[in-house]
Amino acid sequence: MKYKPISNQLFIKNRQKFMARMKPKSVAVFNSNDIYPISADSTMPFEQHRDIFYLSGADQEETKLLLFPDSGNKKHREVLFVRETNEHIAIWEGAKLTKEKATEVSGIETVYWLSDFDKVFFDVMTEAETIYFNTNEHYRQAVQTQTREDRFILDCKQKFPAHQVAKSNPILQDLRGVKEPEEIDLMQKACNITEKGFRRLLNFIRPGVWEYEIEAELLHEFVRNRSKGFAYTPIIASGANANVLHYIENNQQCKEGDLILMDVAAEYANYSSDLTRTVPVNGKFTKRQKEVYEAVLRVKKEATKILVPGTIWAEYHKEVGKIMTSELLGLGLLDQADVQNENPDWPAYKKYFMHGTSHHIGLDTHDYGALKTPMKANMVFTVEPGIYIPEEEMGIRLEDDVVIQEKGEPFNLMADIPIEVEEIQELMNA
Repeated sequence: MKYKPISNQLFIKNRQKFMARMKPKSVAVFNSNDIYPISADSTMPFEQHRDIFYLSGADQEETKLLLFPDSGNKKHREVLFVRETNEHIAIWEGAKLTKEKATEVSGIETVYWLSDFDKVFFDVMTEAETIYFNTNEHYRQAVQTQTREDRFILDCKQKFPAHQVAKSNPILQDLRGVKEPEEIDLMQKACNITEKGFRRLLNFIRPGVWEYEIEAELLHEFVRNRSKGFAYTPIIASGANANVLHYIENNQQCKEGDLILMDVAAEYANYSSDLTRTVPVNGKFTKRQKEVYEAVLRVKKEATKILVPGTIWAEYHKEVGKIMTSELLGLGLLDQADVQNENPDWPAYKKYFMHGTSHHIGLDTHDYGALKTPMKANMVFTVEPGIYIPEEEMGIRLEDDVVIQEKGEPFNLMADIPIEVEEIQELMNA
C-alpha cells in the first residue's frame, strides 16, 4: 500500500461498536471484494470492500472477517482469515499478509489461513442462532455483478437453513456515517493531497490545453503524495461540457473565454475526498461568469451553515432550494411567474440546479450514512451547489467537504483550497 500504516486502534473501536449492536448468539461475516477480470489474463486493480476494511484494516484480496462476541471459545470472538502466502506468491505478486502482520494491522489476535474458514465457521455456527449477512443497501446502489458476499450468502443459506438471518447494513450505515477522529485525519490527508493537485493546475491551465492533460497533471500530483489516484472517475469539463453532470470523456481542448469545471479529488488509505472547482481557462472571469460564480458561492456558504446536528437531510435540501431560487431570480434566469407556477415535485430552480447539494463522504465517495434521521456531529458531508446554463455554454459547480461540529458551523476540510474569484485569478496569473 502507498499510504502510511494506520493505528489498529481505529479498527478495534469500529469492531467494538459493531459487535455492541449485534443480537445475542449471533455471528457476522464480511468478505473482501473479488478481483474483476477484463479479458485474457488482465484484471482491474484490486479495491478492498469498504466494510471489511472499516472493521479490520485488512487491505488484501481473499480475506474474511468473522465476529462472534458470544462465542464460548474466546479465540473465536474475532477471527481474521487471510490468503496463505508462499515463496511463489511472494515472487510473482509481492508480499502478502502473514498471520503476525494481519494481527498488527487489525488488532485481531486470532488469524487463520483462508483454507481453515469452513471448519471454523461450522464450529461457530453450531453455537450461533443468527447470521448477519452484509448486503449492499446503499440508496444509490445499482450493482449487477455477483460479489463474494453474494456467493457467501447463497452458500450459507444452503448449508445452514435453520439459522435466523439479520442484516449488517443498517448497523454499518449508522456507524460509518459518524466518523472517528482517526478517520477525519485520513480524510484531511486526502483533502490536502487534492489541494496540492488543484494548486498545481492553476499555473498549468491555459487556452489550448486538453482536458486529459489536466487529468494527467492531477494524477501525477496525487500519486507522488501516496494516493492511489482519483477517489472517483474525474470530471474535467470545459465549456459546454460542464452541462453534462457526469462528463468523463475529458478529451476536448480548452478554449479562450471558456470556463472549466473540474470535479476531481484524491483518495488516501481508501478514504475519499470530493472537490469541485470551476475556473476560467484564460485566468480571468468575464462579468457574467463572475456573477454566476459568486451566486453559486453564496449558495454554498449559506448551505454550509445549515449543516448542524439535528438537521434533516430532506429538509436541508428544501432550504437550499429556496436559497438557490433567490439567486436564480437575481441572475435573471427565473422570474416570479416561474416560481409562482412551479411544480412542487420539480421546483423551478431545478431547471438550472438539478442535483442534490450534499451527500455523506468517507470510505466511499457517496458514503454510507443515515439520511432519514437527524444529522450528528462528526458526520462528513459534501456541499456542492451548481448552476448550469446550456444556452450560455456555461456550467459552474463548487464543492467542499465539511465535518459537522457539536456546536457552530461545520469544519471545512478544504478551507485552504482556493475558491474566491480574486484568489483564483491572482494564482492563475502569477
